[in-house]
Amino acid sequence: MMLLPGFLKALFSPDKNLYFALRNLLGFYPNNISIFKLAFTHRSVATEVKDGMKISNERLEYLGDAILGAVVAEFLFKKFPFKDEGFLTEMRSRMVSRDHLNKLAVKMGVNNLMEVNNNGFRQKSMYGDGFEALVGAIYLDQGYANSKKFILDRVIRNHMDLDLIQTQDTNYKSRLLEFAQKQRKELRYDLVEELIQRKVKNYIIEVSFDGETLGRGMDVSKKKAEQIAALKSIEILTGRGLTIE
Repeated sequence: MMLLPGFLKALFSPDKNLYFALRNLLGFYPNNISIFKLAFTHRSVATEVKDGMKISNERLEYLGDAILGAVVAEFLFKKFPFKDEGFLTEMRSRMVSRDHLNKLAVKMGVNNLMEVNNNGFRQKSMYGDGFEALVGAIYLDQGYANSKKFILDRVIRNHMDLDLIQTQDTNYKSRLLEFAQKQRKELRYDLVEELIQRKVKNYIIEVSFDGETLGRGMDVSKKKAEQIAALKSIEILTGRGLTIE
């Protein structure tokens, strides 16, 4: 019986255990194990410094976030051909939320591969961040097509209950208001336009956060338009590294 090159490479590598763990998790042996080791290196244990910056999984997290968002957006676009932009945006936000990704990372065992300083270190999003870094590593190691295959086949189809995600009641306005109150910032929802499309009136709402215009939402219902605007505002703020419960 012929042994596969990936298996032989893993068998004689000092990182043998990581190779086999990744084979079970991903469905393939990685080409460049160092990228994956970096994906699991949290900044709390990063020691190597380059250009004044500790080398951790944060850059891979940034990349993985973009890949994950693109794949999920395309998946939802095809899965729900008759749903509007507001529904698709909300579903994507729920699927890639930090809370959901944290739970997903633990469910898939990504947390067991993470290198983290547990001596008093606490960060709610570290496992979800590690999962995004893993996606970034897959992209660099295997390309977009295989990254997409991993997300669709091993993540969404095996670990995401779309019916349950749809029925979750998420009040984005409430979350944004609570955050604004904690930060002592002014939060306002402004009706900026009433747009008639096919004889149906749509309301366009903008969020003003401490004087800065953030998200915009459109729907036939003012309340739904406000929720969409709040959701997009949360996405913008979390993209800046802020944590919104």
